[in-house]
This record gives sequence, C-alpha cells and structure tokens, in this order.
Amino acid sequence: MNEFIDLVFSQFNGYTPFVLGLELIAVILGLFSVMFSARNSIWLYPTGLVSTGIFIYLMYTATLYGDLIVNLYYFYMSAYGWLLWSNINSSESLTITRATLKDNQKCILIFSVSVIFVTGVYVWFNMFGPWWTYVDIFTTGLFFVGMWLLAKRKIENWIYLIIGDIIVVPLFSIKDWCLQQSFIS
Repeated sequence: MNEFIDLVFSQFNGYTPFVLGLELIAVILGLFSVMFSARNSIWLYPTGLVSTGIFIYLMYTATLYGDLIVNLYYFYMSAYGWLLWSNINSSESLTITRATLKDNQKCILIFSVSVIFVTGVYVWFNMFGPWWTYVDIFTTGLFFVGMWLLAKRKIENWIYLIIGDIIVVPLFSIKDWCLQQSFIS
C-alpha cells in the first residue's frame, strides 16, 4: 500500500506550499465545473475560468506549453460559453441537443486546425522529442472539439472530453507532471 501512495504522491515532492495550494484549488474548482456541467448549470463557466486561469499560470511556470495552450483555449471557451449560455435574447436556442452533420464537420475542422496549430507551436519552440509530444497534440485536438461542443450544449462533448482525460491523466504521470524541478523551492 505504501508503494501505491508513494507512486501517486511522489510527483508532489519538492513543491512549495504555494504551488501545491494553487494546484489543489484549481483541481477542486475543475471538479466543481464538471459537476455544474453535468447539472447543466451556468456555474460551470465561472468555476472553469478560475480553474483554468490557475492552470495557465502553473503550466507557464513549468514550461508545459502544449498544456498551456489547452488551458488558454479552455479559458477562452469558458468565457465564450458563459456569454452564449447567459444571452437570453439570443435567436439561437441553446438547449441540449445532439451534434448535427454540420456540427460534426465543424468538429473535424476544429480538430484539424488545432492539431496543425499545436504542431506549429511545438516546431516553433523545438519541443518535439519524446513520443508523448504527439499524444499531446492529439489530445489537444480532442479537448478543443469537446470544449466547443460544450459551449454549444451538444451532448457529444462528453465523448471528446472523457476520451481526452482517459489519455492525459496517465500521461501527466509519465511526463512527471510539472517536470519536478520547475517547482522545487
């Protein structure tokens, strides 16, 4: 049992209390955001904005630019979704619906553009190397599509977001999450 606990919590060795506290707040607010999303509550967006704002800072500090891009996009899409969901005078009804053929075509476009963009960022910063950089690019595309579908209240958002999470959660452990030395005091 101690080996399991060491495995799960060893990534936090050397973290400052400030960084650990920030990450804990961001995770808790992220969980609340997911809970509010499942309940179709607009509160998913303010909690998501604060959570992703904190993660943007953490990813920037850790020089995890691929993950930083995802969180910048989450931040933008949270603001966009909040505006869409709160605009009661909108001519477009934002009830929960399934994605249409046109929506799926937009999903393909969003995925393709995001993969090309993130690949460009990786090339620009010369960040290609480990195999996980390619997985980062792929999951970024999934998350970009999932967040767009969430803002549009399309039920399929869960598919993209859950698949992306299933891939990145173990990936963070493999990447040794914030590259340990970035947060060592």
